[in-house]
Amino acid sequence: MPEQETDLNELDTAETAPQGNAEETDSAAPEAVTVPGEPFAVNEEMVSRAGYDQLKSELDQVKAERDQLLDRVARLQAEFENARKRAERERVEFRDYATGNVVEQFLPVVDNFELALKATGSAEQLRSGVELIVKQMEEVLRQMQVTPVPAVGEEFDPRWHEALGSVERDDLPDHHVAEEIRRGYRLRDKLLRPAMVRVVSNPKQTNE
Repeated sequence: MPEQETDLNELDTAETAPQGNAEETDSAAPEAVTVPGEPFAVNEEMVSRAGYDQLKSELDQVKAERDQLLDRVARLQAEFENARKRAERERVEFRDYATGNVVEQFLPVVDNFELALKATGSAEQLRSGVELIVKQMEEVLRQMQVTPVPAVGEEFDPRWHEALGSVERDDLPDHHVAEEIRRGYRLRDKLLRPAMVRVVSNPKQTNE
């Protein structure tokens, strides 16, 4: 019976002995990760690859959006430049049109001045001709809504008048316009140039 016990011991030792080759094979294999809800395992290499593909897809999308924005900015810049040039061209054309319209109205006045210079009449006749030309010019200005600034006899107003001095008089109210040195003009309610005047200094009212 001693021989049978020895065989049984050897058999038990062989069954319980560690399998060296199996452990080495298992340690070399990549560790698997089970994804909840998925019927298969995903290892680290697969996860890294999927993340790279996702990042690359997002990067391509961002690049496409960037290219679209750059193209839109370039188009808007070109449209703005075209609009600026068109506005500048229209402004120049409008200015030329307005200037031409004004000059056209004054051409008859220039013609009459030239005729007056060529006239051989007396000084009185020349004076009468110039007075007619001045009236013609005033009519042109009136049609353009340009009117003289009221001056003589009016109360001095620094918005419309420019004082060049004072004149002592007792027949006009103090601080009123006594003389007009140069006529002023306004376009509707806009002052084109002030009237140069001398202002009354009334000693009677000043002493009072």
